[in-house]
Amino acid sequence: MQTAQRIIKGYRRRRFIVCAALALLVLILTLSLRFIAERNLNEQRLLDFNSRAITTLESILTPLDAVSNDVLKFVGASCEAVQFKLREHAARMQTVRSIALIKDGILYCSSIFGARNVPVNLLQPRLPAPTPLLLLSTDHSLLKGSPILVYWHPSASGSRDGVMEVVNIEMLTGLLLEPERPWVFRAILNVGDSHLEYGKGLLARVTVEEGLSSHEMVSGQFPFSITTIGPSASDLALKKLPTQLPLALILSMLIGYITWLATANRMSFSWEINLGLASREFEVFCQPLLNARNQQCVGVELLLRWNNPRQGWISPEVFIPLAEQQNLIAPLTRFVMTEAVKHLDMFPPSRDFHIGLNVAASHFRDGEIIDDLRRYWFPAHAIQPLTLELTERDALPEVDHRIVRDLRRLGVALAIDDFGTGQSSLAYLETLNPNVLKIDKSFTAAIGTDAVNSTVTDIIIALAQRLGIDLVAEGVETQEQADYLSRHGVNVLQGFLFARPMPLKDFPRWLEGRSPPPPRHNGHAMPAIPLR
Repeated sequence: MQTAQRIIKGYRRRRFIVCAALALLVLILTLSLRFIAERNLNEQRLLDFNSRAITTLESILTPLDAVSNDVLKFVGASCEAVQFKLREHAARMQTVRSIALIKDGILYCSSIFGARNVPVNLLQPRLPAPTPLLLLSTDHSLLKGSPILVYWHPSASGSRDGVMEVVNIEMLTGLLLEPERPWVFRAILNVGDSHLEYGKGLLARVTVEEGLSSHEMVSGQFPFSITTIGPSASDLALKKLPTQLPLALILSMLIGYITWLATANRMSFSWEINLGLASREFEVFCQPLLNARNQQCVGVELLLRWNNPRQGWISPEVFIPLAEQQNLIAPLTRFVMTEAVKHLDMFPPSRDFHIGLNVAASHFRDGEIIDDLRRYWFPAHAIQPLTLELTERDALPEVDHRIVRDLRRLGVALAIDDFGTGQSSLAYLETLNPNVLKIDKSFTAAIGTDAVNSTVTDIIIALAQRLGIDLVAEGVETQEQADYLSRHGVNVLQGFLFARPMPLKDFPRWLEGRSPPPPRHNGHAMPAIPLR
């Protein structure tokens, strides 16, 4: 059996776990999305930096192709005849430091120095070359030791003739390779086996510091690439992640709160009851009422049992009060009423056999109980009279007394259940004018003792007899109690001495053999707590 506190605590715990898990999931998901977005942004910034550097250098080198085509026709002409035109081309190309003509491997004309007679391989060991060549090198003529970018264009007539264009790459490094922290710590121009880094000049090789990563992008038009070195995009995103935490926490708490509100009905006992009704987890039992003198069965009280596959057997003392709090007692009563109508053939077809049905005072509001009786009970044309047992746990003054009057006109008797234990008042006996008072089992258990309840039992019996109200004693468990009640005029008895609550299908066999039903039902031990 489950207690109300355990069930409610269990629902609240599961509800809290769901809300906390969802809030945590939202927190992790939000931070993950922000991490991915920030990482992608960092990767895009690196890509943009490399693309910008490559595009800029390509825009500088592309016009050199056109210049070289114009200048190649001067190769072999006297320096005096073409020097002015070489200077004119160099001046038009602001990034070009000088243009030189080479014939048979000899640099014989320069836009800066004019006529010269210097083997070009003394200046650039890899020249002359039979194919176009891009070199990173050091200036040996004008600004000795400064880095330069050499663009070699061979002549079609021979591999030792051509044009050499020298680009002032040091001037461009500030435009191309200046780092952009925190994404780029170092930027390097790679041409062949040579490397030029901003602020460090030419490098023999590129080294990457521990904890940093490198990214290289190759030009699609010219034989060079750009390498950037800095923190990985993931490391940068991870360092920035704490700044995203406040927003993520707010969002996760908001989702958790919304989930808490949204699960108020879904993860509650009211949802469990509705699910139990829909899944037919409830079962109607009955407990016989016997005539105290001849021991004949004169009626039954219909009880409700709940074998919850998720919680196990739940006592009526647990789920009935909770159902009342959740305004679900009426659907449970309708279920009992419907099941009783389906199994009317299991009860003796006699006007002297009464069927008792527990109802709550709230079911009387606005005539709801009469509507339900007309919908479920009266269409069955039951021969057995119906008694509605009104529990005193409810505030009985809530009952509309005009409805009580209408019930009497319809032939429905009214009993006050557990009389003396709830919100009793002698005024109820006058205003409700019940047909039956049911003595609570706590008073029955006190018979033969010196307890105060024993005296109260005698008072209740005398009061009912004085007012002409029938009496039913609940919880009769000993022959001594049965004899005492019978001597004092209590004509109907109910309790374990005669029969325990049993499934409806077991009642005909019990009635025929007057033997107790099996103590187990469907493989489960049966609780014996009536619907209250």
